[in-house]
Amino acid sequence: MQVFVIRPEPGCRATVEAAKALGLDAQGHPLFEVKPLPWDAPPRDEVDAVLLGSANALRHAGEELDGFAGLPAYAVGAKTAEAAREADFEVVETGEGNMQDLLARLSPGHQRLLRIAGRQRVQLAPPDGVTLIECEVYSSDPLPMPNPLALALRQPAVVLLHSAIAAHHFAKSCEGKGIDRTRIAIAA
Repeated sequence: MQVFVIRPEPGCRATVEAAKALGLDAQGHPLFEVKPLPWDAPPRDEVDAVLLGSANALRHAGEELDGFAGLPAYAVGAKTAEAAREADFEVVETGEGNMQDLLARLSPGHQRLLRIAGRQRVQLAPPDGVTLIECEVYSSDPLPMPNPLALALRQPAVVLLHSAIAAHHFAKSCEGKGIDRTRIAIAA
């Protein structure tokens, strides 16, 4: 059965390569495009640590990000932590995919967090006494389903979904192309 990856680049390519290394018949068809957004960084002295929910935040934040290099960082997962280290942040905590759980493990001196994030993101409830400055630095914009993918999905297939937003966009795209989703297995 064919496996389709719909996440944006560069993650799409990396996921396809990993799937092929496992012996899977995988293809990439990104249904999202990540684009940088202009943003105004707060003064560094108003920030104790940085909160990162995606490596895309680091890829697309631009030169403003340089002003925060060296600060402690909380990363949602291992790949984001790796990207944070490459951007000269001191990763103090790495989560397992859940930003809210990560907030529960803040060091006592980290009460003013800069969340460098995408436009589409999970809403967080910071603990008492913690201030969260949120800066949108990128957007992940949906793309139309390409015809080759639509044709391929008329056969049994597996589609890898990377987020709830991706699942919603994929379902709407299938509906718009008249694709019977009962023939599609999902890995999320």
